[in-house]
Amino acid sequence: MIVTVTLNPSLHVRYDSERVELGASNRVNRVRHQVGGRGLAVARLLRTFGHDVVAAGLAGGSAGDLIRTELAKTGVATQFTRINAESRRVLQITDAAGVQTAFDEPPPYITTEELGRLAADYRALLDGATAVVLCGSLPAGLPAETYGSLTSYAVEAGVPVILDAGGTPLRHGIARGPALVIPDIAPGEPLPELADADSVVLPADGGVRVLTAAGEWLAGVGARQAGPRPAAGFRDALVAGFVPGIALAWSWPDMLRHAVALAAAVSRDGVPDLGAYEALLPRVAVTGPRA
Repeated sequence: MIVTVTLNPSLHVRYDSERVELGASNRVNRVRHQVGGRGLAVARLLRTFGHDVVAAGLAGGSAGDLIRTELAKTGVATQFTRINAESRRVLQITDAAGVQTAFDEPPPYITTEELGRLAADYRALLDGATAVVLCGSLPAGLPAETYGSLTSYAVEAGVPVILDAGGTPLRHGIARGPALVIPDIAPGEPLPELADADSVVLPADGGVRVLTAAGEWLAGVGARQAGPRPAAGFRDALVAGFVPGIALAWSWPDMLRHAVALAAAVSRDGVPDLGAYEALLPRVAVTGPRA
């Protein structure tokens, strides 16, 4: 069983409207709900490939209930720790011309008591887990060392950790020895100290660059033009692509081919094209110390 942890999930409420006019009443033609949060996107992708996955973290209120419901529709089991506050919502309004306006609510405040229950629930999930994925930002009230503590619990239980975070939470998590780190840093931002991580994944032209104790690996499906950072769906899929390899101890070439092909085969919204994935898989070129 793979456990993904999302501490700051969101419920995306999407309105489709013919027009959006400030100061006026706007008729909505269609309402859709979708869960947000990198760990939840990773869980859905893992489930698409048939992996046994549980989405954990923090969720509360009616938004939290809808997050559970939407995940259940995709076959993802949930074991969220309940909080008193409402999980955040993101209201996205799209008009007939495709122009989107969004309103992003602030994250809920997490109490010390809720943090304690989260730790207990998480440690119970580690029994039988094959890997843990820690992703995304922290809500208000959680200390910056939260990912460090969650990584330590898993390492002590013999469960490998994939850490996808940035800033101070990333630095705290790295210090506790995760199996794989995918730093969420802006272009030009210096890398944090990575000595305590078993391996580190970094973006590279046409694919990824992985630093390991045995040496450096490169994998890609061809040169990519310089431009904006990849869409969120690309990064979510990249994270998901490394999880089964870490959980099942695949070879680095097999792990890299799967991760890069999956990342290249998702839409901007993170929907995988399995036909494209199968076509891309043999085209991923891998070089490294034992390739």
